[in-house]
Amino acid sequence: MELLNALVEKGLRRELPTREEALAVLATSDDGLLDVVAAAGKVRRAWFGRRVKLNYLVNLKSGLCPEDCSYCSQRLGSEAGILKYTWLKPDEAAAAAAAGVAGGAKRVCLVASGRGPTDRDVDRVSRTIEAIKEQNEGVEVCACLGLLSDGQADRLRGAGADAYNHNLNTSEATYGDITTTHTYADRVETVQQAQAAGLSACSGLIAGMGESDEDLVDVVFALRELDPDSVPVNFLIPFEGTPLAKEWNLTPQRCLRILSMVRFVCPDVEVRIAGGREVHLRSMQPLALHLANSIFLGDYLTSEGQAGRADLDMIADAGFEVEGAGEVTLPVHRVDAAAAAGGCGAHASAGCGSPGEGGGCGPCGGHAHGTGHGDAAQPAAAGAARTDLVAVRRRGTGTDLPPNA
Repeated sequence: MELLNALVEKGLRRELPTREEALAVLATSDDGLLDVVAAAGKVRRAWFGRRVKLNYLVNLKSGLCPEDCSYCSQRLGSEAGILKYTWLKPDEAAAAAAAGVAGGAKRVCLVASGRGPTDRDVDRVSRTIEAIKEQNEGVEVCACLGLLSDGQADRLRGAGADAYNHNLNTSEATYGDITTTHTYADRVETVQQAQAAGLSACSGLIAGMGESDEDLVDVVFALRELDPDSVPVNFLIPFEGTPLAKEWNLTPQRCLRILSMVRFVCPDVEVRIAGGREVHLRSMQPLALHLANSIFLGDYLTSEGQAGRADLDMIADAGFEVEGAGEVTLPVHRVDAAAAAGGCGAHASAGCGSPGEGGGCGPCGGHAHGTGHGDAAQPAAAGAARTDLVAVRRRGTGTDLPPNA
């Protein structure tokens, strides 16, 4: 209890915990888990109250990525049976975004598979941003297009983008084990380019890829140093047809400890439960709302999520409330700092989708998020792989069927 009291005090002061304290959170027992969640929940409520921000993903271009990120269903050589299609037209993307906004989302995250955008791609996405903002007054738009070249972040901001997402995913020491076609340093540089252009930076991690506690602490401390406005926490779903298909390493308790550690290290930042919450947190999802202040509504990029109506019911039943379009997500000191720097944080909340499409974008099927729609799911033994919860997305963006929002 002494450790948790110290972490709460540090969180309220925005003071960085020690590495030893962060590791101790990950090492706590299941018997003490509720105490950990309660302590981290105090920090969450101090900075974000009981508000939950809803974000909505639009997959602009699905599959056929040249990058080899081991966790991703859209990677080079993936045998996952995902939807594959080229760029959506601006009006198609705007229609998809409108479905999410109608469901309560205040931010739309535009994601495209690939190493990074060409200048022509930036033009295409810019027209899409303009179409979305024209039809949905006040909506925030986050782009997630992979590695950026010089000047592209400025052009996206000029087109009306509020934020840019690019995740670090794992520690620098282990990054080469999951991806060989680009480097950890490439990802850091793209986040910094977005920040330099005045975009609200969104960057997070993927847990469950076989990393150690030390790796998790390393990447979260690296994120704290980068200081993004939003930190999406993704939980790997081992999608069949990817190199990490057999990596089922997470339990609901482990996920809650990871989210608690992230909250203590990043107390005043938007922490989003992103890919994999339905698969790994399962019935413990409402408890995670005491730690994170943001989620995705409905489906993900290549996999099904929990139905949007179920998300809204979960938030209400847990005693939380959906953050309104007119509310500012970030604490006032972060908003003021962004405004002084000329950035988007003055009106943005933070961040977008979480990990790792080939170029490093929002949650993809490599860490898919399913709901087990269809046949009733059977209870599994503790720690057993819940492959019954992994479902490829077959509706919404890129299909003729209505979205699961």
